[in-house]
Amino acid sequence: MLLSKTNKNMKNIDFKTRLGRFGVYAGLASLLLLPSACQDSFLDTDPQGQQSGDVFWQNEGDATKAVNAMYANLRSFGNTAFGAIAVESVGSDETEKGSSASDATFFNTYDNFSVGSTEGQLGAFWSAQYQNINYANQVLDNVPAIEMTAALKDRYLAEAKFIRAYSYFRLVRAFGDIPLRLTVPAGTEEYNIPRTPKAEVYAAIEKDLTEAAAVLPATYGATDLGRVTKGAALSLHAKVSMYQQKWQQVYDLTSQVMASGQYSLFPNYEQLFRIQNENSSESIFEIQNELVLENKDASNSQYSQVQGVRGVVGGGWGFNVPTKELAASYETGDPRRDATIIFRGETTPEGDAIAATGDNTMYNQKSYVPFNLFVSGFNEGAQQNVRVIRYADVLLMNAEAANELGKTTEALASLELVRARARGTSATILPKVTTAEKTALQRAIWRERQFELALEYDRYFDVIRQGRGTEVFGPKGWQANKNEVWPIPQTEIDLSGGVLTQNAGY
Repeated sequence: MLLSKTNKNMKNIDFKTRLGRFGVYAGLASLLLLPSACQDSFLDTDPQGQQSGDVFWQNEGDATKAVNAMYANLRSFGNTAFGAIAVESVGSDETEKGSSASDATFFNTYDNFSVGSTEGQLGAFWSAQYQNINYANQVLDNVPAIEMTAALKDRYLAEAKFIRAYSYFRLVRAFGDIPLRLTVPAGTEEYNIPRTPKAEVYAAIEKDLTEAAAVLPATYGATDLGRVTKGAALSLHAKVSMYQQKWQQVYDLTSQVMASGQYSLFPNYEQLFRIQNENSSESIFEIQNELVLENKDASNSQYSQVQGVRGVVGGGWGFNVPTKELAASYETGDPRRDATIIFRGETTPEGDAIAATGDNTMYNQKSYVPFNLFVSGFNEGAQQNVRVIRYADVLLMNAEAANELGKTTEALASLELVRARARGTSATILPKVTTAEKTALQRAIWRERQFELALEYDRYFDVIRQGRGTEVFGPKGWQANKNEVWPIPQTEIDLSGGVLTQNAGY
């Protein structure tokens, strides 16, 4: 089935939600409403001609629909918009709420670390991840029994393991101990499960990614562009290992990706984030979005819309905006500053003149879609992919691991690749980092991660894993031994009858 950017029409399965518990248990009912005919790819949602779960999981076409639906869910609002902004971005020092002062003020509670367990975006993010996990678990539970091409079956199962691992990683770094569910519950008595220690969750994530990498192909043909690859599984595994400070494993996994020859840095940093350069040589995994004129329901991504320039046709809502601290932190002349931040009064490289006055002084340029691509009646920027893992991230993980292992020359070489791309042809900006002192080099690599990956939902958790929460976020209200994780959604605790427990300090 097609997954190409030119013909994205993936069928989005509507997994019905069990009434009552919506988080861990979202989408666990046995009745599945699915389109009756398998279409070409993964963005087209046909509300007509659905089939129930009791006649599903019969053939290869059913397996394809289920796997495609798993990908489609990744672009949901909780995965890429408000839930993700609240939990993964606005707590950092590089973004703040944005929009008008009175709009969505709940974001401020994440920014100043006063958020309580009843705030709704916690549940939205939690639910979105467990919905992804449920889609993956349904594939892993049911596809093995289907008579179909063996190689395709193995690949589908590997894709599901990656998606499950990705969602559990997002959950465990945000909440710590979480319920670990690796199968669809067989009965109602299996719905209510306690939190699993984060070490066991990490072990399950690593197992999924190891098994996925052993099966997934290095590349796909044009019709399957956007599916998970071997490189994606190895790269995510490296990031998961980095959060556990397994430096030899980080080094080995990133070295394998680098030696594969499958990836290279895209020459122009600003253009890397434009629609025409999606799934580029630097892309390791992207959430695939598209504007499908004949199917508005399929054009449902709001990732760009919620962050777009406020007050202009084709812009957006103006949330999750860069901070003045981020703007001031770049080295003099670093072109990534202007490629990352849209400033009031500028004209973008794509020719959009930004008014000099408005609610916010800056906006996210990485999520920006030129205003002339807006189609009335559709979400602004619906066609913008979400970059999840880039090769630059792999190089910086490799540099950090090499430095931790005393491989200074290799650490400097990987770091220099990233800086050289940003530097371009200029000989006067971004000089080579030459220090061999471990702590100084570590700090240089951390700074490079900040500038290279700014506004890509990594900074907040990067700072925490580096042990610098008090140093960087303390002035905003961050407290050690509490704010390393967010509160467990109170709705989940209530619905569990106390089986789920709250994080300390909340």
